[in-house]
Amino acid sequence: MATAKTNFFCQSCGYQAPKWMGKCPSCGSWNSFAEEVLQKKKTGSTWVHSEKVRAPKPVKITEVEQKDQVRLNTGDEELNRILGGGLVPGSIILLGGEPGIGKSTLMLQLATRSMRMKVLYVSGEESEQQIRMRAGRIGIQNEECYVLAETQMQRIFQHINDVQPDLLVVDSIQTLQTESIESSPGSVSQIKECTAELLRFAKESNTPVFLIGHITKDGNIAGPKILEHMVDVVLQFEGDRNHLYRIVRSVKNRFGSTAEMGIYEMAGEGLREVTNPSQVLLTQMDEPFSGIAISATMEGARPMLVESQALVSTAVYGTPQRSGTGFDLRRLNMLLAVIEKRCGFKLGQKDVFLNITGGIRVEDPAVDLGIICAILSSDLDMPIPAKTCFAGEVGLSGEIRPVSRIEQRIAEAAKMGFSQILVSDYNLKGIQTGKFGIRVIPVKKIEEAFRVLYG
Repeated sequence: MATAKTNFFCQSCGYQAPKWMGKCPSCGSWNSFAEEVLQKKKTGSTWVHSEKVRAPKPVKITEVEQKDQVRLNTGDEELNRILGGGLVPGSIILLGGEPGIGKSTLMLQLATRSMRMKVLYVSGEESEQQIRMRAGRIGIQNEECYVLAETQMQRIFQHINDVQPDLLVVDSIQTLQTESIESSPGSVSQIKECTAELLRFAKESNTPVFLIGHITKDGNIAGPKILEHMVDVVLQFEGDRNHLYRIVRSVKNRFGSTAEMGIYEMAGEGLREVTNPSQVLLTQMDEPFSGIAISATMEGARPMLVESQALVSTAVYGTPQRSGTGFDLRRLNMLLAVIEKRCGFKLGQKDVFLNITGGIRVEDPAVDLGIICAILSSDLDMPIPAKTCFAGEVGLSGEIRPVSRIEQRIAEAAKMGFSQILVSDYNLKGIQTGKFGIRVIPVKKIEEAFRVLYG
């Protein structure tokens, strides 16, 4: 008998090599290569469409019929907004996140609360009894939710043909296995083949599919990188398990923006939508403290206020420490260099710790001005005046640069009860500041903002 053809795959990135290697030349991970069988069995097609699929042929782009994109309501306003307005029929969505963060809970809520949709929830990690216990805790509103504990792709498609669901949820893609590949579940070959079969099912049957994916210790979705290229939408579930709030970010979206973010609160009855994140992310304090600043940021089309806390102290061990939670450490070092060069504050021999409250991560450059003011406030041990907000990017020469959607940021600060907001002077061209009901203070440099705060 002929020996089966095998190859070695990197379990971190999917790099293929003819022999075992200690270090992957693609991603640099060590001892990640595993031997897998390449030869497929002739098992036939696992998904058989009931209607004859028309073979595609080339057509002129001007002759392609334009149709309005119909989206399905998931029953979750946060998830609808992240997806770009709802579920697109025939789309395949990948949801990744750390263990215990709430991925299965979110998908089970979607399955049990999606009204007027027949949902098939396929689980390779839990039994029907475990799923029923969790569903009873979060509440069942959709009686047309079917549960299947199965990992074999051929049997899953048999049940799909019987149920004919409007939505398919798979928990998780790393547990599935197809008979056409002779390797263990979770291997690169199995993940690619199972995803390809589900992708074909989604496109031919026009049924949306949700896939739950594991992540590695580096925070990347487990399996080959081609997995993220095959799907239409990639969602990242973030948050600290010690915090109440969870964040769902859109990393890739063929049907909408990738700048959207949804916030959920983990409660006893499941994940609850947070419709006003500014209110829950700000700390309600009776007396002012130094080192705390509020900044107006944008997450997609939604304005929100975030609180940054800074602590500046004398370096005890000689070498100063720089630590940032929820903020890029390299950008923090750049802002510290700007403070020393342009403002004359000597922070080279001091420890600087920065924290964005709520367990979220901010990448909007509009928080630069608020972070610098929080650092200076902690260094001087003088609190920032109450009801003061910031929105401005800081350049290397110390200038306050304009930011996008400044009117929405100002309106959000006014809605939350702030009395004044510091913005870039270049942002106010052609804008009537009197209509917002808040004092808008234009500044051009860091020194001007410092004089406005402390005189």
